[in-house]
Amino acid sequence: MKKQMSMTRRLVFSVTGVVLVAWLLASVFSVMVMEEEFAEIFDSAVQETAERLLPLVVDDLRDRDDSPDLTQPTNGDEYLTYQVRDREGQVILHSHDSSAAPFDVPLKVGFSETPTHKIYTAATKDGDMYIQVADAFVNRNEAIQEAGIALLFPLLLLIPASIIAVILVVRRMLSPVRDLRDEISSKDSGNMLPIDNVGLPNELDPIARSVNLLLERLRSALAAEREFASNSAHELRTPIAGALAQAQRLQAEIPENYRPRVDQIENSLSHLAHLAEKLLQMSRADAGIGSSETVTDLMPVLRMIARDFERLPIGAGRLHIDAPETARLEQAVDPDAFGIVMRNLIENALIHSPEGSMVEISIKPGRVTVANDGPIIDPDMLSHLTERFSRGATEASGSGLGLSIVDSLTRHMGGKLTLVSPVTGRKDGFAAEISLAS
Repeated sequence: MKKQMSMTRRLVFSVTGVVLVAWLLASVFSVMVMEEEFAEIFDSAVQETAERLLPLVVDDLRDRDDSPDLTQPTNGDEYLTYQVRDREGQVILHSHDSSAAPFDVPLKVGFSETPTHKIYTAATKDGDMYIQVADAFVNRNEAIQEAGIALLFPLLLLIPASIIAVILVVRRMLSPVRDLRDEISSKDSGNMLPIDNVGLPNELDPIARSVNLLLERLRSALAAEREFASNSAHELRTPIAGALAQAQRLQAEIPENYRPRVDQIENSLSHLAHLAEKLLQMSRADAGIGSSETVTDLMPVLRMIARDFERLPIGAGRLHIDAPETARLEQAVDPDAFGIVMRNLIENALIHSPEGSMVEISIKPGRVTVANDGPIIDPDMLSHLTERFSRGATEASGSGLGLSIVDSLTRHMGGKLTLVSPVTGRKDGFAAEISLAS
């Protein structure tokens, strides 16, 4: 899936693009205006030069006794060139950069053009002499180009400066949006406190109010669901235990041929009691227990749970805690929540491993791993084992809630549940590792 562009980046690109296009359009328009104005200025300069130069040249020529030198010395390149011509059109005098050949324009007062020059012709009153001053179009084009470059050059500084300015302004203006986003993203089943909408802009305040209303309804719904699950589990435990006791007593009193049916009833009641216990644990997990403000040594809790399982037929002689007797596991974790997690992991390992195989419990700083023998579990199946009522390919009894409860409580502890198959260093087996926040 293509990654979406952030609002900040969109605004930066959009505003910078608008500024760039606006500046380019303004520059083009300015160059067009300057081209017309420069043409008027150059035309005026050419005309004024011709009219002022004509009487000086005429007086100078009439005062000379010898034939005039057709060229006049000058220093450097000339922007304006001129020719003095008689009535017949012959060139009498011309500037240094002008050719001796007459300009290809008629002897008529006013402006004329050639492919390369614009020429103004001025004449004496008697029409004996004409002066033609020429301005090359290349000079005008050069002036327009330099003016255009002068307008476009600031873009080199304007573009990065605009990007930086827009980023700073947009980030500052969008900070309430980011704060609201972070507030909403932090909401889950363990954190549904109302969003603080104090100081939010008017555009965002309705969003915060709507989210708070939704959170309130969600809190009420989850509270009702948890209360129902907890009450149901509590209420079911007593009648199930009574029914189970009656089934066991009936097992001893009825004839031999009815005992298989009573065994089925007893197994069903045991499964129902186990499911009620899991539902009670799940309701406590959903209630958000897990973390604690005080640091507690969790090793006594772990050893106590291991001893409880060792007293049962399924766990007798099968548990091994890979840690010295003096080992400590100090974490800011609720001991009750940790006990539920370890009880589910150990029970899951004992039930789903071959009969008589060992279950290894490894303790490392901030980590507890429970590993057991068994076939390799497909990676796709591993990712679904933490879902509620999800079970792998096994014939062992169970409710499909154990790992879901462990995953929920571990997250509330600030840790993470990791499932591995095969066990690291083995060819088969299954391991569940919980990492606890230090």
